[in-house]
Amino acid sequence: MDKTAKKPDFDQLTDRIVRTYEGDSGINFIDVKNLPVRDKVIENIRLMLEVLFPGYTGKRRVTRENVAATVRDLLTALHGNLAEQIELALRHQCRMQDCLTCDCGTLAEQNASELLRRIPDIRETLKGDVQAAYDGDPAAKSFEEIIISYPYLSAIAIHRVAHELNHLDVPLLPRMMSEFAHSRTGIDIHPAAHIGHNFFIDHGTGVVIGETAIIGDYVKIYQGVTLGALSFPRDERGQIIRDRKRHPTIEDNVTIYAEATILGDITIGAGSVIGGNVWIRDSVPPGTIVTTGKPDLVYRHKK
Repeated sequence: MDKTAKKPDFDQLTDRIVRTYEGDSGINFIDVKNLPVRDKVIENIRLMLEVLFPGYTGKRRVTRENVAATVRDLLTALHGNLAEQIELALRHQCRMQDCLTCDCGTLAEQNASELLRRIPDIRETLKGDVQAAYDGDPAAKSFEEIIISYPYLSAIAIHRVAHELNHLDVPLLPRMMSEFAHSRTGIDIHPAAHIGHNFFIDHGTGVVIGETAIIGDYVKIYQGVTLGALSFPRDERGQIIRDRKRHPTIEDNVTIYAEATILGDITIGAGSVIGGNVWIRDSVPPGTIVTTGKPDLVYRHKK
């Protein structure tokens, strides 16, 4: 290292950096107070996971005697925190759309309350997901092992919550939640993707499930599977056309093995089995097995 190197002129460097902020609302948010706070959204996820799986985080000792009081405390904290972050997201959306008539505070309270009312149904769905993992993985020794250690379960639990927020048209928060799950588990599920009951991802790393994907009941997929879009249709001005179905539909009782890539608005019929490393761009009839040709393997003795 050059011991004679001088420190930068911090005043001059600060001035240069600040000039890059001018008129660049898409990168920096100076003087904007209506954006959700990432750390608070993550804290809400952690509180929600405590409600969904009481006692498993170890943060609170849950017993038969205190479970009702514990859940009530968690719900009270969640409602206030959720409403605060939802309101910030709604205000940001209103600012972007020049909306002056929305009562963001009231709508945020309503959305937070509605999400909490859906927790019992989310819990019932997650019970099926845990059962699917236990039935689909012979290495699983217990439900407890799955809940405590399987990254898939964190990903699907967070997705189930984010999907409900997305269904309530809450902006920003669902994607922030799904990307937190993505960074934590390596499983990338868009919050708008519809996923049925008793769903299982074995191993999970590298799975991608796109925005308009629809997955039926009793579907099992392995690591590296992509349910993606084939292309992005554009209008006459060259702009991407949004809000159009562009990802696959996977019907009930389908198994998709590792590294399979399924692209476009196509349908994989019920009961089908998709082999590893295949590339599919056309619909597959129900009850079909799709595999690649047997590769030519070359064996040589080591010298």
